[in-house]
Amino acid sequence: MNIQQKGFNEFVIIIRNEIEQAQVKLVSAANVQMLLHYWKIGHLILFNQKTSGWGSKIIENLSKVIRDKYPEKKGYSSRNLKYMCQFAKLYPLEVLKRMIDADRDLETSSVAKVISVVKELNAFVFGQQPPAQIQNADYENNIIGQETPAQIQNVAVTLEKMMQQPVTQIENIFINSPVAKINWACHQVFMDGKLPLGIRYWYMKQALEFGWSSNILDLQIDSGLFQRQIEARKVNNFTATLPPIQSDLADYLLKDPYIFDLMGIKERADEQNIEQQLEKHVTKYLLEMGAGFAFVARQKHFQVSDKDFYADLILYNIKLHAYVVVELKATPFKPEYTGQLNFYLNLVNDKLKGEYDNKTIGLLLCRGKDEVMAQYALEGYNQPMGISDYQLSKALPEELKSTLPSIEEIEAELRNEN
Repeated sequence: MNIQQKGFNEFVIIIRNEIEQAQVKLVSAANVQMLLHYWKIGHLILFNQKTSGWGSKIIENLSKVIRDKYPEKKGYSSRNLKYMCQFAKLYPLEVLKRMIDADRDLETSSVAKVISVVKELNAFVFGQQPPAQIQNADYENNIIGQETPAQIQNVAVTLEKMMQQPVTQIENIFINSPVAKINWACHQVFMDGKLPLGIRYWYMKQALEFGWSSNILDLQIDSGLFQRQIEARKVNNFTATLPPIQSDLADYLLKDPYIFDLMGIKERADEQNIEQQLEKHVTKYLLEMGAGFAFVARQKHFQVSDKDFYADLILYNIKLHAYVVVELKATPFKPEYTGQLNFYLNLVNDKLKGEYDNKTIGLLLCRGKDEVMAQYALEGYNQPMGISDYQLSKALPEELKSTLPSIEEIEAELRNEN
C-alpha cells in the first residue's frame, strides 16, 4: 500500500466516523422532536376539553380521523393519544423549568445535593394545583366531525394562549429539559407508574447515564432501586475510613439489599454456584452493582507464606477510582466475616492497588444480617467496608422470563461444569 492509498484509507475512516456520529445525532434529534410533538398534542387536547366541554370520546374520534386522513402515520392510536395527554399533565412548563434548574444544580454537586434535589422536586409538585383533568362525560355527537374551533387552527396561537409565552420560548424550555432526552417507551414506563416527580427525575438521570432500555428501567423501578440505593439505612464504616467526598460517593453507590434476579439461580445455592453465575452473567450482575463498576477477577489467587487464598470477586469502580473486593456468603452475617474481608483488602492494596488508585473498598454480601451486630463488627477496622444483604429473587417481568435459563437448565449447566 502506497502513502497516497494509506492517506485515503485514513480519510475514509474519518468520514465514516462523521457519518456514524451524524446518524446518532439525527436519531436523538428526531426523538426530541417527536416528544415535543406529543407534548403539544397532549396540551391541545387537554385545553380544548377544558374550554370547549369536550368529553373523553374526543380521543377516540381524533384517533379515527387521523388514521383515516394519514393511514401511513403511526403512533396516533387512542391509547397513545391518552398517553400524550398524561405526558402533558405530568410536565407543565413550571415543572420543566424546575427540572432544568435541577440539572443546573447538579452540574458540580455532591451526593447530598442529589438527594436534596429529589426532595425539592417531590415537594414542588405536591404543593401545586393539579392540572386540568380529562373530563369523564361522553358526548354522542362526533365533535371532530363538526367545524374545527378557531383556536386549534393555529397551534402556535393556542400554545401561546394556554401558556402566555411565545411559542419559541415554550419549545426551547421543553427541548432543554431532561424530559426531552428520554425515549417514549421509557416515558410510558413512568406514566404507567405512580412515582413522585423527584424520584422519577432520579430514574431519568440514571437511565440517561447508563443507557437503560425501557425494559431495564421497568425492572429497576420494580426492584425498588431508589429505595435500596438512596433511602436504605446502610451498614458501613466509610465516614471513619475514607475522605468525606469519597465516603459520600461510596455510601451513595452502595445498595441494601442487592437483588440478583437476572440469573435464575436456585434459591438455596452455595457460594461457589452463586459466584459462577455472577461471572457467567457478568453484564447483568454489573447492572445491579450500579455506576461505573468493571469486572476484574473471580477467585483471585493470592499466595501468603506458602498458603493459597482466593478472593471471591474483585471489581474496579471508575467513579471511585478504587478496587472493590466483594465477598459472597451463602449464610447470614457473622462477625468473623469482616476479618476475612479485611485480610483481602490488605492483599489487594499491596498487590494490585496502583499509585493513583484510591483506597480499596470491601463489600460483604450476606443472606441476611443483624444490623447492630454488623455495625459492631466494623468498628476498629481502618479499611473501608460495607455490609449488605442480597436476594436471589424470581420476581421478573413476564417478557424477560422467556429469555432466561430455567432452574433446571442452570442446575444441569453447573453439573456439567463440575
